[in-house]
Amino acid sequence: MTARVTAPGTSDEIHTIAEALGSRVLATRRLAGGFSHETCLVTLADGQVVVRLGGPDPAIEAAVMATARRHVPVPEVLLVLPAAAGEPAARPAMVIEYVSGTPLEQVLAADGPAGPPLSDLGAEVGRVVAGIGTVAYDRPGFFIDEQLTVRGERPWSTQLPEVAASCLAGVPEGRLDPAIRDGWRELCAVHAPALSAVDGHARLVHADVNPKNILVSSDGGRWQVAAVLDWEFGYAGCPYADAANMLRFGADYPAEFVDGFRSGFAGHQPADLPLAADWAYLGRVLDMFALSDLVTRPAGNPVADQAAEVIRHWVADGVPA
Repeated sequence: MTARVTAPGTSDEIHTIAEALGSRVLATRRLAGGFSHETCLVTLADGQVVVRLGGPDPAIEAAVMATARRHVPVPEVLLVLPAAAGEPAARPAMVIEYVSGTPLEQVLAADGPAGPPLSDLGAEVGRVVAGIGTVAYDRPGFFIDEQLTVRGERPWSTQLPEVAASCLAGVPEGRLDPAIRDGWRELCAVHAPALSAVDGHARLVHADVNPKNILVSSDGGRWQVAAVLDWEFGYAGCPYADAANMLRFGADYPAEFVDGFRSGFAGHQPADLPLAADWAYLGRVLDMFALSDLVTRPAGNPVADQAAEVIRHWVADGVPA
């Protein structure tokens, strides 16, 4: 189904979507989340949906979500609306089912509801994140169409040094001093060859697994992952990257959650992909791609500043083993 979405930031967008769904709008509320798009909770006459506006064409992301949904909790995509041809102000949109739950970040910050032990929560999140890697592709790389055809890539082990150098050229002034930039370039070059062990992995990677993108609930004395959100960066590669993404700022999380996550992730790997003994280290090396990109975000971006702090620690102390 296709429909035209009108000018951004107006109620016309939401009402056009409601009409495409055969309903009418009762209320809207902006939600947090999403780097390249705007997210709204829309209450319709017949229920609630989540609408995401802007960003790249969501057709590929919708296909990734449909595939992942067979293995892990993912909201159902109800509608995809491409940008209207010839109207640069018309944003693409994706409508997904509303899933009730508490953002994991709130639970880890003790702002969410109390529940079973956080070690159990970590184990459940680790189990679900491991399940993403159940989906296999014929080669590693990025998706280029709705059929999830993978565009082949040069090995990650050969790309890391040049990607890091390119990103560092775009880091805002004052975020990383010259010595740290030089140290990060050298660190990436030294550790990149280790990725040759996983260059051939071709599993689904979410690529933005973090506590903001996971909804959880507790029922009957146990934690459950209600949904994994925001799949726009998904690609085919090594699942260890998702584990490293989740634990990128693990020093800020309760230790029992971190230990539970590591155990849950390691204990639920796909049977046809044996877990490497140094999987956590390899994940961190893969995460050097993301850290290099994150620090290019505009000044004042809190996640970019956190990433810069991680880079400073790794330059001083080495990549954690």
